[in-house]
Amino acid sequence: MQTITTTQALAEFCARAAAHPYVTVDTEFLRERTYYSKLCLVQLAYPGDGKTDAVLVDPLVEGMSLEPLYDLFRNEDVVKVFHAARQDLEIFFIEAGVFPLPLFDTQVAAMVCGFGEQVGYETLVRKIAKQPLDKSSRFTDWSRRPLTDAQKTYAVGDVTHLRMIYERLSADLKKNGREPWLQEELQVLLSPETYIIKPEEAWKRLKTRTNSGKFLAVARELAEFRESYAQSRNIPRNRVMKDDALMELASTKPQNAQDLGRSRLLLREARKGDVADGILKAVKAGLNSDPATWPKVSNDKDKAQVNPALADLLRVLLKAKAENAGVAQKLIATASELDEIASGKRDVPSLNGWRGEVFGEDAMRLCQGEIALTAKGSAVKVVEI
Repeated sequence: MQTITTTQALAEFCARAAAHPYVTVDTEFLRERTYYSKLCLVQLAYPGDGKTDAVLVDPLVEGMSLEPLYDLFRNEDVVKVFHAARQDLEIFFIEAGVFPLPLFDTQVAAMVCGFGEQVGYETLVRKIAKQPLDKSSRFTDWSRRPLTDAQKTYAVGDVTHLRMIYERLSADLKKNGREPWLQEELQVLLSPETYIIKPEEAWKRLKTRTNSGKFLAVARELAEFRESYAQSRNIPRNRVMKDDALMELASTKPQNAQDLGRSRLLLREARKGDVADGILKAVKAGLNSDPATWPKVSNDKDKAQVNPALADLLRVLLKAKAENAGVAQKLIATASELDEIASGKRDVPSLNGWRGEVFGEDAMRLCQGEIALTAKGSAVKVVEI
């Protein structure tokens, strides 16, 4: 298989790819030691079975530019096919501010076509391409050079089999008229907001058991400092401080270096220097903040108002509708969304768009007492009242 190590060779491949209706794309990367993913390899293939139809691109070679690939991504005459594209798209968006358009994600398409929830690439290779897939190289260090033959074989397989999977799923979507469903799902993947992490909002990802405003104010400042520090130095946020240490600090509210030294969970490296200074400043900022600006978290009042019987009926309806449509249940509605509907909320994704057609309209009629559900054998039917 060909490994591309020059910008010129990449440009030549991308020029050939531009003459085809689609190109399959995958990446290998590392993220254990950095905040942002480190791109280590790009795999590309276009229709055909020749030796030059699938290639590996080494972005770690000195002087290599991926601009020819980004030009191909901007070419809307060529569909860019990924499987489970989110992390790949994040890399390209962070690196170059570009999204591959038009996009086709075979994992999302497979869910729309009834292959189950979060279906893996290996499963699709087995079911559609009828081929085994050796995953033994999946967790190897892709930054080390030279790559082994096993790594190369594994990597190129992620785009060669993808061609047959794409052609099958694309044909299925045309046949069942669900192409708009897929496009609706892909809008989140193609939104910059999906990949931009705002340090001032980092506290929202914390799992806390308290509603104390002062605690949350300190936690907010600590989370913002941690996120900003990790981003600026491109290191994992847990290398600055782990969540449990952040929670401990939000509770103990250290005022000086001596207080930091008493922390049971804070990393030793974080008790001095820039990190220690940042922690103490964050704690002080949280304590001095206006109570009117303190964060608030849901106290699950909405959950307490859930009509449990209605929630159960909605689950039965969802199962029946998903089976009838041949779509993964979780793609239509999550368990928490069903509870929200049962508590009276109406600004829920499962009530809009294609989900509304498949499930939402009857869900609303069920809530309003306009329909009932009957069971005969294993089949559930909707009955007008």
